[in-house]
Amino acid sequence: MKFSTIGCIAVVCTAAFLGGCVVAPVAVEPAYAAPPGVVYVAPTYAMPGPGYAWAYHSHFGWGWRHPSYGWHRGWR
Repeated sequence: MKFSTIGCIAVVCTAAFLGGCVVAPVAVEPAYAAPPGVVYVAPTYAMPGPGYAWAYHSHFGWGWRHPSYGWHRGWR
């Protein structure tokens, strides 16, 4: 009788502990839309770091832009 009670407690504690590890993915909405008359070009390489967004620059075209650091690869 004691073994079944201890076993049930262990199973419940394990289920409660592992149930807290499940994390739902965050839905990401596009932060930028292409201006009218501009053809969208998808990125060809990974985002250079957190906080960058794929955006269009009127002179340089498409690239990664960060609100604090500016354009990736020297675009400013």
